[in-house]
Amino acid sequence: MQTFRQILTFSLFITIFSGCNPVFAETTETTDTHHAQNSLDWPGVYHGFLPCDDCKGVKTTLALNKNNSYLLITQYVGKSEREIVEKGKFTGGNNNNTIVLTPRDSSTTRQYLVGENTLTQLDNNGNRISGKLADRYILRRTDVTKSSSSHPSH
Repeated sequence: MQTFRQILTFSLFITIFSGCNPVFAETTETTDTHHAQNSLDWPGVYHGFLPCDDCKGVKTTLALNKNNSYLLITQYVGKSEREIVEKGKFTGGNNNNTIVLTPRDSSTTRQYLVGENTLTQLDNNGNRISGKLADRYILRRTDVTKSSSSHPSH
């Protein structure tokens, strides 16, 4: 049953994001602004197993699309089998190397620091999380064409 749900979740990702590539007119004008959305190859699917105070961890999958939409799936392992699905839009943050996720049905935002094939979750004020678990707040990008497996285990 769990494998079927993982395959269904992966299929949902592919279905939602396969037809979302908008076409824009090309321009010869270039600018020299470097920020997270143009200097790194940020679209893709990111996975992580984030710390949790009252469970084993938060299994997290975040898909970022080129049209600035996202799909976030979380599961509180050891607490619930239920997967929480969130959809919304993301924008560049106040810092040039951050993005801000804004869900469709809420005003609560999440911030991430964009790195080379990584997203690091930031606190509510946009600062890096510190402490001995700080390095566990990183989501790593996976190439969905490398493997036909469903949601990788964490």
